[in-house]
Amino acid sequence: MRADVKTSDDVASRLLTRKVVCRMMSPLMSGVIDYESQQAPPRRFNLGTTGPLVLLVFINLFNYLDRTAMAAVELPVSIEFGATTTQMGWLVTGFLLTYMIFAPVFGWAADRVSRWRLIGISLILQSLASGGSGLAGTYMMLLVMRCSVGIGEAAYGPAAPALLSDMYPAEKRGRILAIFYTAIPVGSALGYAVGGAMRHFTGDWRWAFYVLMPPGIILGIICFFMRDPPRGGIDGVPPARPGVREYVGLFRNPSYVINCIGMTLMTFAIGGISFWMPRYLETDRGMSTANSTILFGGIAASAGLAGTLAGGLIGDRLRGRFAGSYFHVSGAGMLLGFPLFLLFLITPFPLAWVVLFLGVFCLFLNTGPGNTILANVVPANVRGSAFALNIFIIHLLGDAISPPLIGRLADHAKTDTSSGIGTGFFWVSILMAVGGAVWWTGARFLERDTQRANAATAESSANTSCVVVSPAVSPPS
Repeated sequence: MRADVKTSDDVASRLLTRKVVCRMMSPLMSGVIDYESQQAPPRRFNLGTTGPLVLLVFINLFNYLDRTAMAAVELPVSIEFGATTTQMGWLVTGFLLTYMIFAPVFGWAADRVSRWRLIGISLILQSLASGGSGLAGTYMMLLVMRCSVGIGEAAYGPAAPALLSDMYPAEKRGRILAIFYTAIPVGSALGYAVGGAMRHFTGDWRWAFYVLMPPGIILGIICFFMRDPPRGGIDGVPPARPGVREYVGLFRNPSYVINCIGMTLMTFAIGGISFWMPRYLETDRGMSTANSTILFGGIAASAGLAGTLAGGLIGDRLRGRFAGSYFHVSGAGMLLGFPLFLLFLITPFPLAWVVLFLGVFCLFLNTGPGNTILANVVPANVRGSAFALNIFIIHLLGDAISPPLIGRLADHAKTDTSSGIGTGFFWVSILMAVGGAVWWTGARFLERDTQRANAATAESSANTSCVVVSPAVSPPS
């Protein structure tokens, strides 16, 4: 602790020294950037944050709606193309592979260029690929389109939370990121509902993708009219452009690494289960198409929304009392959600809906706190890359693997009366408990790593806060 205080004092001392030197030398030099102007972002970014937040929430909602629409129409797609359960799982894996491969590339770009433009371009491309999914005439063409959707989403994943972190201070980020990530349960539920409704009313699964293209293009165009907040401005210090040392430092950051492991285990379990749930409800629990998509989507949306908001609020409220509150909330939610999910598998309906609601609520408690950890424990100038690396890890080792794995387990376990998906659910869900235990261990590192990130951001600013511009030299006459 003393070392951290000393580090912060050293940084503050260097900042003060530079301020004094800059002011003493200003009469002797032209073009010195005023130190005061570097300390805080323009006031408009403090007052005008609601609009960008709402836009980012709608875009995130659209992204998850697109993802789960595929799950809602998975059964008729497999019948039309004659695809096996394992092959249908690869539609998710293909999307996630391209998503996680391109996310670090766009994360690097998000630390350097306009994040709104990146989001706008990628969203328009993603929307066109969504419409193209409906035009697919073969399984392979559909796989290519889903991979293209992953490329489009790859820019948004790291850029959006980095934007929000530059709009809101650390003490509010838990609540703000919780609001932002409510789009996960709500968008996912809408995907089930829209996909199921299009399939039910039109009799053609392709309309589930056609209807997604126009709103995505409109949202993408709006992004080009938005203005980026200054990187690190909300922290009071504009950071320097990151180098190799800052990126390597992510792997030496215990809070960042432990949080990535916890999120990976959570993503592995929930990602696979959510994709196969509609088919499980239809084939194993005797649900109709409407109930397996629309009713399930509504319960998942309400429980996920409540859990996401509650997790962010609880994490922020406990922050003053428990230094590792964000880790504690994330771990507790997973540890409580695991037995509730197992209970759901053996509980008859309609009581099973109540158990499912409670389980989803607990499993989504980590959404706000987990992403707040990512934002708070890394320097401001590498936030985009930090979120991108996290995306790469959690999908490479998480839900890029679990859907085809559950499909493979189901193919081996299926009988005349069961699809075997429930068996896959059981084995995969064990990782919920493991993820909860991992998250709990990170609590002791959080306060220290947050202070180190703040000190690193301030030191980065100290290295660039006094800039001298040589006076213009007139050419000889």
